[in-house]
Amino acid sequence: MGPSVTSVAAPHGAPIEQSPYGIQSKKLAMWLFIIADAATFGAILFVYGYLRIANPNWTRPFAFSPTIVNGITMTVVLLTSSLTMVAAVAAAQSGRVSGGVRWLGATILLGLVFAALHLREWFAMIGEGWRLFQNPMGGSPLFGATFFGITGLHLLHVICGVIVIGAITLGFRRGRFDAGHVETTALYWHFVDLVWMFVFPLVYLMNTR
Repeated sequence: MGPSVTSVAAPHGAPIEQSPYGIQSKKLAMWLFIIADAATFGAILFVYGYLRIANPNWTRPFAFSPTIVNGITMTVVLLTSSLTMVAAVAAAQSGRVSGGVRWLGATILLGLVFAALHLREWFAMIGEGWRLFQNPMGGSPLFGATFFGITGLHLLHVICGVIVIGAITLGFRRGRFDAGHVETTALYWHFVDLVWMFVFPLVYLMNTR
């Protein structure tokens, strides 16, 4: 009897099991993570909106300068990092390893700049007396809890993303990772940028005095 028609030809040493969903397993896993994480952020922002509306003495502490200016700068930096990540994916898919590594490095640098600007803002607010459950302006203490909670969760995603992009960059340069790994990491980074597009207007612009 001849070989089974269900056999799969593959190079020696290569995995022969294919994803049953028509998408790479790592990319599918990332999409599932993004869906779950989007539900988490959505729930947190919904609760934040409810608390803000339910408290008539909600504090609006932010002046245009320096807080909103700093927030706009952070937004520009993060959006630019999305563009550099797009360029990194394009370079990786076209086989330009050195170009991909450079664009990934630029994304890491912009992510670090975003984190540094965010931490500088945090330290300034802490110096003014803001805490998770302390409002130096005498309003609802929930402002500090929601502000540090929401922005802290997003900042954690940024820092984790920078670490992962760094690991992917090293692996891609050494040939251990391919363009698919770069693209999958880009999905996460674009999601982090998208979340900030909701955090900035809701947490910053709507609390401008």
